[in-house]
Order: sequence, then C-alpha cells, then structure tokens
Amino acid sequence: MTEHVTVLDEKDIDHILNRMAHEILEVYNGAENLALIGIQTRGIHMAKRIQANIKKIEGVGIPTGDIDITLYRDDWTRISHHPLVQATDILFKVDDKRIVLVDDVLFTGRTIRAAMDALIDFGRPERIELAVLVDRGHRELPIQANYVGKVFETLLSETVNVMLREQDGEDRVVIEKG
Repeated sequence: MTEHVTVLDEKDIDHILNRMAHEILEVYNGAENLALIGIQTRGIHMAKRIQANIKKIEGVGIPTGDIDITLYRDDWTRISHHPLVQATDILFKVDDKRIVLVDDVLFTGRTIRAAMDALIDFGRPERIELAVLVDRGHRELPIQANYVGKVFETLLSETVNVMLREQDGEDRVVIEKG
C-alpha cells in the first residue's frame, strides 16, 4: 500500500514563489537584464508565477521562456524509444542575459544539466542560476539550486509529486512512500 503525505499546500507554494521572486530581485538588485526559463512542464508554470510576482514588486515585466530537455537527456533512450518532445519557446536573445532556470523538483541533477546544454544552444547567457520548489537530495551530478523552496530528505524509494493548478487543477506537493 502506498502512503501519500502532503508536504506543501497552495498557501505554502504561493509563499515560496513570492519569496523566490524577492530573493532573485535582491541578488540582482532589480529586474534589469533578467529572464526566467521554465523547464517543461511544471517549471513553466512556476516561472510564470515568479514573473507575475516580480511584476507586482518591481512594476516591470521580464521575459520568460519554456524549454524542453527531452532530447538533451543522457538517458532519453532508456526512457522511451519514442520520446514525447514538447515545445521550447525562447522568444528573446539569451546572450548576456541573467537567466534563472525554474523547475519543480531537484533530484539527481541530470535534468538541470540537460537544461543548461539546451539553453547554451540558444546563446551565451551572462549567468545561469536555478530556482526549484523542492530539493529532495540524491544528486548524481555536482549541481545545486540558488533558490530553494523547501528541502525534503527523501529515500530513493519515495516519489515527490508536484501538482500545480495550471496542470493538475490544484497546488500541492506530495511525497509517496512505499
């Protein structure tokens, strides 16, 4: 039997994404030359929410983009012989931009490595940082997030599921044990 434990609710997620917006603005002393790129799928929704929070705080819009890393993964042939490739929409120049990659869960680090590889195909950013809602540990690559919502020490046998209203109809993070 699988046990589901809710570790973050809608209020927690809203608070975290607002805090991240403030932290990013503090690090960069404003929104100048800043852009967000969400990693398919839930990272895109998180990036748009952070963008909206930054607009509320600073009164300016910053560009956001979407990136699909499927074909950049080092394990894509193990996942499926016919991978589902989604859209990558980066409608601004990344050269010399301060880019914050946004994803829902940081686990092994392989998704982030793939995202950086994909991003570099679009140009040479001044800087790339990472914002994640959940860091669950178990890194296989030396990658860490600059902005972290919550850290949950998990077992490899556990699964962290992020649900966002844009995709799933509700905001919640659940750890499945079992």
